[in-house]
Amino acid sequence: TAQSPFGEALFRKHGLAIDSYDTSLTLIDGKAFTQLDGFIAVMAEHGWPWRTAKVLLALPRPLRDWFYDRIAKNRYALFGRTGSCEIPSPELRERLIG
Repeated sequence: TAQSPFGEALFRKHGLAIDSYDTSLTLIDGKAFTQLDGFIAVMAEHGWPWRTAKVLLALPRPLRDWFYDRIAKNRYALFGRTGSCEIPSPELRERLIG
C-alpha cells in the first residue's frame, strides 16, 4: 500500500505527495505512471484489444487527469462497493509488490 514504508519510498522516488495519497502509482519496467496514464499503461500490457486504450493518450494531460478524477470520485456509484477486500489468487499475489 502507499502508506507502507515501501510505498512511501516509491511515492517519494517518483515525486508524488506522501501526505494525501490521492493517486495511484503504476510501475511497468521501472517506468512510473499515475492516474489515467497508469490505467492506459496496464491496459496496453494486456495486448489486443485492450491496447486500444492508448488512443486516450491523444487527450491533453489536464483533460486525462480531470477525467480520471471524476471516475475516481464516483467509483462506488459507478462500480459498486463490497463489504470486504478480495483476496488475490496465488498467481496474482506473485505479481504484487510489498
